[in-house]
Amino acid sequence: MRLPFTLFLRGDPVQLLIAVINEEEKLDEILSGFMELGVTGATILDSEGMGRVLSHDIPIFAGLQSLASRTRPKNQTIFSVVDDEKADAVISLLQEICGDLESPATGIAITVPVSRVTGLAPELDEDG
Repeated sequence: MRLPFTLFLRGDPVQLLIAVINEEEKLDEILSGFMELGVTGATILDSEGMGRVLSHDIPIFAGLQSLASRTRPKNQTIFSVVDDEKADAVISLLQEICGDLESPATGIAITVPVSRVTGLAPELDEDG
C-alpha cells in the first residue's frame, strides 16, 4: 500500500543528520557551510543537555554540577536530511567549525539511514 504524499527514495540514499552544537555562536557559520555544500534545508531547535537538566532541576542529582559546568546553558540541535555522498563532508565541516567532536563539551553528530521522506524540498545541485 502506498501512502499519499510520501516520497519513496529511488535514487541516491540519504541520511538524517542530527548534530548538537554546544556553541550557538557558531551556528551561522555552520549553516553557511551547509549552503556551500548544497545542503539547503535544516531544522534548528534550542536544546539542553541531560547533565544540566538533572543538576539544576532535580535536587537529588545536584552532585552533577561538575558535569553541568562543562556544558553550555543552551545547545543548538540541527536536523537535516543530506545525500549519503555529502554526509562525510557535513561531518568534516562540523568538526572544522566546532573542533574535535570527540572532545568533551564540543557537540555530537550522528547520521541515520533514511528509507522514506515526506515533505522534503529538493537540494541544490552543483549546477545551482
